[in-house]
Amino acid sequence: MSAFVPGLELSRRFYTEAVAPAIAASCPGLPYAAAVLGRGSEVLGFDDEMSGDHNSEPRVELFLRKEDRTRHAALDEVLRRDVPAEFADRATQFAVHTVRGYFLEQLDFDVESEIAPRDWFTFPEPHLRMLTAGAVFHDEVGLQAVRNRFAYYPRDVWLYLQVAAWWRVHPETNLAGRAGFVGDELGSALIGAQLVEDLMRLCFLIERQYAPYSKWFGTAFSRLPCADDLAPLFGKVLRAESWQQREDALMAAYSGVAELHNRRRVTAPVTTGIEQMWDRPFKVVWGDFPGALLAEIKDPEVRRIAERWPVGGIDRIRNVLWAARDRRRVVALFD
Repeated sequence: MSAFVPGLELSRRFYTEAVAPAIAASCPGLPYAAAVLGRGSEVLGFDDEMSGDHNSEPRVELFLRKEDRTRHAALDEVLRRDVPAEFADRATQFAVHTVRGYFLEQLDFDVESEIAPRDWFTFPEPHLRMLTAGAVFHDEVGLQAVRNRFAYYPRDVWLYLQVAAWWRVHPETNLAGRAGFVGDELGSALIGAQLVEDLMRLCFLIERQYAPYSKWFGTAFSRLPCADDLAPLFGKVLRAESWQQREDALMAAYSGVAELHNRRRVTAPVTTGIEQMWDRPFKVVWGDFPGALLAEIKDPEVRRIAERWPVGGIDRIRNVLWAARDRRRVVALFD
């Protein structure tokens, strides 16, 4: 069995050894960009031997200027003729785009426009990660400059997304105990697991990294700087056998993320304490992270959204209306 070659490296070789020479020979002097981005485990750097069973072709996305795309309409045919159909014993793949057209297709957003806060709220986070990961092999048309615009959320958008994330955690924390109290340990465990996911999403935000889709969510989390400290705390929540154990583990997990927030100096330090809501026998840790984050937001449009939008609903809507064509329906909600 041949040694595993990561998909990005295989595609880099394919571009260097096959695609670039074909373009140079057929269209000398043509400005273009070549990259691997978009869907695929190899784009995120998480592919392995098993990934080779489907959609693991050596591939390249090519980008031309609009005027050159019109003049070189036959480039697709030239490449199909001159680029080998197989490379390293695998079928090859390439596509030709304009930068503007590609991002319209992927995000339903015109990169010739400014990115407004409401646009950021409607871009699916896994899509942003896929479009800013991968690799650019060659660029004479400004592809990387466009990718840089999407590198991460602007500060005020980032702050508000954390407000929403903290509010997904706090109102739910006592419910793990409430469900367990009436003998529903399965329901309590489900609530605990959802809270772990929400806390992990907070970690991605605090560490300023986009979270990928579910298959690679845990893998990507394990590579965050905070993972060594927090993964064991999250694991205890998932392994708890009673609601009392789960409650203790959740308080430790919440406290761990709270310490991360303060350590990264996202806002002025926030103090935490233990509360018993309505004097019920369920303990939760609470700190006014939403208040501290809101106080830092300066952009008037983000503040307007923060004042009127149902906090915590953005991601749920984006997860349902995930396709690029659905984005305009979500944008309209902010109006």
